[in-house]
Amino acid sequence: MDVGTRITVTSPDQMRDLGRRLAKLLRPGDLVLLTGELGAGKTTLTRGLGEGLGVRGAVTSPTFVIARVHPSLGDGPPLVHVDAYRLNGGLDEMEDLDLDVSLPDSVVAVEWGEGKVEGLADDRLHVVIQRTVGSDMAVADAMAADVDDVRDVVVTGVGPRWAGEDLASLAG
Repeated sequence: MDVGTRITVTSPDQMRDLGRRLAKLLRPGDLVLLTGELGAGKTTLTRGLGEGLGVRGAVTSPTFVIARVHPSLGDGPPLVHVDAYRLNGGLDEMEDLDLDVSLPDSVVAVEWGEGKVEGLADDRLHVVIQRTVGSDMAVADAMAADVDDVRDVVVTGVGPRWAGEDLASLAG
């Protein structure tokens, strides 16, 4: 059974804060799939994950290097940040990156991974980020923010790992 929650984010700072809150729920072996159009906030959320996990190095988009490892500055797991946008081969191409080797000891966040990396783990967290412009959004939040920055974020836990987690706590 999948469990999930919906969150309205009204600024890049709030997206980073969401990433920091999400990091508190993550542990080694967790796979996070990030889905959203260009500029939706996937890398901003991942930057917050890195801050929350306490990893070394600035979290930036790994578009041209495909994957970037950020070691932990403490006793937490490293963050492996992957951008699968340019990968067309699905799981076969992803396996060339040896993510299955990294997964048990790391938190692996994959941008553009939907339809490509689900086979890496039965348990995963799927984060879908959508711009709310032109949709039926939380009007009060949107009026208080720059409408271009408003995002609707749906976080869904897939598999038994997420069955007992309170994802609603991410709403802050």
